Amino acid sequence: MIHITIMHAAAARQTAQWTVALAAPCSLEEGLRTWLQDSTTEPACREAIQGVLDDQLAPSLWGRRVPLSERLRDGDRLELSRALLVDPKVARRERFKSQGSKSAGLFSKRRPGAKPGY
Repeated sequence: MIHITIMHAAAARQTAQWTVALAAPCSLEEGLRTWLQDSTTEPACREAIQGVLDDQLAPSLWGRRVPLSERLRDGDRLELSRALLVDPKVARRERFKSQGSKSAGLFSKRRPGAKPGY
């Protein structure tokens, strides 16, 4: 038996964590299907697993994206990730642009009489 931890964030600031025991030699897909058929699995967890199997959620082990054929090992941390709604780089640029270059960033608080940019 191997024990893995499954992490899922259904929405912003809403996380769920489950610890699962699976048969020793199994792939990610086999493990998820086995756990989905278990009668003790919580409904929220069933939705998350079905999302992975339907390609709505992306699986990753310890923050590294993996295919469903990846072999699971004891102590693995499986993370089920939603797709990003906004590219973080674009969001940062837009936020900085809306704040204005004078009031945000490194140069917002200067000493009186200091040169611009220092």
